[in-house]
Amino acid sequence: MIAAPTPHLAVDLERMQANIARVAEAATARGIALRPHAKTHKTIEIGRMQLAAGAHGLTVATVGEAEALAEGGLDDLFIAYPLWIDAGRAARLSALAARGAAVSVGVDSVEGVARLVHAGLAGRIAVRVEVDAGHHRSGCAPAAAGEVASAAAQAGVEVEGVFSFPGHAYAPDAREQAARDEAHALTTAMLAMRAAGVDPMVVSGGSTPSFDASLGLDSPVTELRPGVSVFGDAQQWELGSARQEEIALTCHATVVSHAGGRLVLDAGSKVLGPDRAAWATGHGRLLDHPDARIVQLSEHHAVVEMPDALPALGSVVRVVPNHVCIAVNMVDELVVYDRGDDALPAARWRVAARGRNA
Repeated sequence: MIAAPTPHLAVDLERMQANIARVAEAATARGIALRPHAKTHKTIEIGRMQLAAGAHGLTVATVGEAEALAEGGLDDLFIAYPLWIDAGRAARLSALAARGAAVSVGVDSVEGVARLVHAGLAGRIAVRVEVDAGHHRSGCAPAAAGEVASAAAQAGVEVEGVFSFPGHAYAPDAREQAARDEAHALTTAMLAMRAAGVDPMVVSGGSTPSFDASLGLDSPVTELRPGVSVFGDAQQWELGSARQEEIALTCHATVVSHAGGRLVLDAGSKVLGPDRAAWATGHGRLLDHPDARIVQLSEHHAVVEMPDALPALGSVVRVVPNHVCIAVNMVDELVVYDRGDDALPAARWRVAARGRNA
């Protein structure tokens, strides 16, 4: 296979497989099921590897992602989002169920349940009640989970359980507290559901930064849904939830200029993604130069400051995107290397769910 032109997103297969195995083994040791979030990789081949390692299904964010994965034979899917069901989505969810896919969706209101029932999905699509564990995005109050679950059960909708997303773990020194907040929220929700006559079979939570902390808690969680752990990224590296040697996806970029005594690379926001958290130290990092930082990002330029000698013009460096989920959604394919330092790729994988954001 010939060399791929830069910029391109490169997967270190050896590291990625080690990441998949490490997460699976850690969850198994605690008796917790895994349902990795596939919005990170959007790729059939990686989903198959996760299932082969012991995951009992996959998580997605949209109906489109569910369709793309089901087309590739990955058909045990949880759409972890409080969908507002319209006629189009109802037809698409019905089609997924008709082809034999096991699909569940999130709900966080009685009104959301009513939309699902009105669309004729009762008995065809299961639900999980989303509760707010402290991220303050979607999700009902934990104490209200019983009301939502009861409304679904009384309307003939199968209620699989309850879920949350501790997104406030994406901040320095917040991982442990976010895991504790989630455990408390899920405990409250589980008790509220039981008081309403609905026993949650699945109590689902987790994120990549809070994953280890969740495993260490006395918690009702029966399932965890990490996503970024399959690859790692610059955010996880800075948060301490991924080590440098665990980063399995980088952007191969060429040094095109030394203007101003800095590196200028041919990879900009259109391949790396624009995300930069307020606490992040740059727009991305260089895997082999841990003290370097991307200090300026344009559509097709990344400007890097580094204390070491600058790599030569024309050389290729490995850039770690801040948010790998965004970067993957920017490209049509992932270029796969058996090892990250190989000169030639071993395979190319289509990003099957790229752009499937509805």
